[in-house]
This record gives sequence, structure tokens and C-alpha cells, in this order.
Amino acid sequence: MSVDTVSLTGWGRTAPTTAVRFRPRGDEEAAAVVRGRGPRGVIARGLGRSPGDAAQNAGGSVLDLSGLARIGGVDATAGVVRCDAGVSLERLLRVLLPLGWLPPVLPGTGRVTVGGAIASDLPGLDHRRAGSFARHVSALELLTADGEVRTVLPGTTLFDATAGGLGLTGVVLGATLRLRRVTTGLMAVSTERAGDLDDLLARLTAGGDRLPYASAWVDLMARGRATGRGVLTRGEHATPDMRPAHAGRTRLSRRPGAAPGRSLLPGLPPLPGGLLGPAAALCNEVRYRGSPRARTGELRPVPAFFHASDALPDVRPLYGRGGLVRYRFTVGYGQEETLHRVVRRIAARRSPAVRAVLQRFGAADPGLLSFAAPGWSLELDLPAALPGLARFLDGVDEEVAAAGGRVCLAKDSRMRPETAAAMYPRLAEFRELRARLDPTGAFRSDLSRRLGL
Repeated sequence: MSVDTVSLTGWGRTAPTTAVRFRPRGDEEAAAVVRGRGPRGVIARGLGRSPGDAAQNAGGSVLDLSGLARIGGVDATAGVVRCDAGVSLERLLRVLLPLGWLPPVLPGTGRVTVGGAIASDLPGLDHRRAGSFARHVSALELLTADGEVRTVLPGTTLFDATAGGLGLTGVVLGATLRLRRVTTGLMAVSTERAGDLDDLLARLTAGGDRLPYASAWVDLMARGRATGRGVLTRGEHATPDMRPAHAGRTRLSRRPGAAPGRSLLPGLPPLPGGLLGPAAALCNEVRYRGSPRARTGELRPVPAFFHASDALPDVRPLYGRGGLVRYRFTVGYGQEETLHRVVRRIAARRSPAVRAVLQRFGAADPGLLSFAAPGWSLELDLPAALPGLARFLDGVDEEVAAAGGRVCLAKDSRMRPETAAAMYPRLAEFRELRARLDPTGAFRSDLSRRLGL
């Protein structure tokens, strides 16, 4: 096992803190770290894709599980796989797709580990049908505060606390997943433009679940009658009869990172000093005008549909030295006016928001701190160095909380503890369970201390 002292951040590169990092080669070494933890505790870390401070532990220990990445066995008949927590969804997709199966839920990047997907209870593009990631876990191996490994099954309180529990109930070492059957490696994709937010919401609603995967990019810099305009993308798994006659036999397998990337600002060099307003507005204008008014039946490889951003260069330097804040919230159906107000506030502020994703969620997941709930979810990235950003987002928090919504803990880097308590009604139950299972505070993170989890 390798050990070093490092400065760590989340993917957003904000608030770096120093910890002792352990890289175990097996479950026993991971257990030894938990048993020998110091007074600041330990937290598990995968590929570091959490935008905030959920996988940091200032002055304590960080258990880097990226080396525990074995795929133990695939039952291609039953559609089940057992794998270590450090296996990335990108690699899992690469292994499973040639066998005619997919991971149960695919978020917008494949560079997330199975353990991280469980700890965050990640929702995918088809939450209305599939729910979040942990709903498809039939068993998990959890390293608890006493240094023992337990098999935890769905329907138990410990499972519900671990799903979305941000690594604070223990270290997920492995899991058994139920998979999704596919017959080709292609997606049939529909794309259409919407002129404003009302139009966008109407199109998302009218589509129903005929095409199960749906999300929309929203232009958060457009104002006036164009406020909230966007581009809606929907997809379904293509069947063999959908392939063009000249295409021959389409391979199920395609490396996720191989899809060609499209530059958001073609022909322009990287922007110094962050994505400033005029450049971001130009970028959004190019993206909106360059998207088709309406197109159906486009065939894309599965990785290119789900993980298109993984094929692009790292965009974080464009947000400046201060890094980026990823803000994701959800409000229920019937609270569309709250969504409108938030979008108008962001547009009026002229914040340089290039990445903004709108989705619909279905039934709530059973995790005590799971994020997804029936309603609308909006996720956006903003430069952390924007003047007044903290105060502005505090105000948005209040608006979301007043509407009964919530901000995603797994992506958070700046929320106040009282706000988190107001948004997550089962937080007291989660705290009580943690106090009972882990009375000495073995599992801690910068996020858990900041929010009092």
C-alpha cells in the first residue's frame, strides 16, 4: 500500500485541503487504514469527480480506492455483475456493451467509480423510469467503523443510509449490480430547439417517456423573450432494424473516449482569466444557433450519447484559477414558477454560465440523503471567483428551500448547514444512525464537517 501526504480538491478545484492518502491493494489493507485511523477520521475517494469537498478530509486520512478495480464476474444470462468499488463506469461500459448489457444508470460522465455512484446515488438521464444508481444494487460490501466488512442488502436502514450517504456510513468495497439489456451499441437520438423556458418545459413534458433518456441544455445568458431557451436531446436504444442498410453489422463495443469532440467556440483559442461574460454569451449563441430546429432518428454510439463531454478537452482552466462551482437543485412539479424565477435571476446577473442541464425526475429514491425527487432538476457551472457568487447562491438556496426543493449534496461546495437541514427532512434520521454505528466519528469529510452531517 502506498502512502503520501497530498493537497486535494474536488473536480471544481475549490478549497484545497491536505490529507494523508492511502492507496490500498486489497480489502484487508483498506480495513487496516480504518482500524488505524487518526482523530480526524477517514473518507473514501474514487476518481475525484465530485465537484465539491465530499471526498476531502483536512488533516485526516483519505482512502483512495481507484486501485481496487476488479470486475469479479459477469452473468451474461441473468444480467448481473459483481465488481470492486474502484471500477469506473467507463470501464464497466466497455466490458459490458459487447455482451449486450449496460450499467444500470449512466450519468453524464463515465469517469465515476461504482463506489462513488452508490455514495452519491447518482441519477441518470432516465430517472423517471430507472431511478438512481443504488436502486439497481442487489448487494454491497461495506467496511464499517469497527474495521469489519458487512454484506448490506436493499431494504435495510443501513443500505438506505449508505445510498447517497457520501461515504459517511462506511467504505463501499464492492457491489453486485443488475444490468440493462441492449441489442445494439447505438442510440436513436432526437434533437429540437425551444424558444424559451416555457417552450422547453412543454416539450420535455409532451415527450413523456416514449424516449426514456432526456435532458436539455439551457441558455442561461439569454434574456427577454428568449429567457431559458434551450436545446432538448432525447434518445432510446436502437434496435437492429434501425441500422442503415449500408452500415453492415454495427459492433456493440466502442471505446467511450473515442467519440469526436465539438468545440464550443470553434476557431477560438482558450480564454485567459476565465469564461467572461461576452465570450460565454457568444459560446451560447453559437451552440443554440448551430443546433437543429428538429431532427429525429440520428444514430450515435452509446458512449458518444451518454459521455460526450468525456471526449472533450478539460474545460476547467476556462473558469479561472479559482475553479468552478457546480450548482444543482431540484424543485417539484407544480413549482415551475420557482424554476422560472431562478433562471431569470441568473440571466439578469449575466453570469457566464455555459454548462446548464435541465432534466425531469421521477419517484424519489429510498436513500435517506438521496437527491432526486419528482420534479425538475437544473445543474449549472459558474466560475468560483465571480464577485458576490456566494451571496447570490445563498439567495437561490432560500428560494429553492421555500419551494420544498433541495440542492445536491454530492456536488455542493458552499451551502450552509441550516439550509441542508431544511432541504433534507431525513437528515436527523441519518445523523442518529451514524451516531449509533460510528460513535467515534471514523468517517469524516470536509463536507460532513461543513454541513454538520
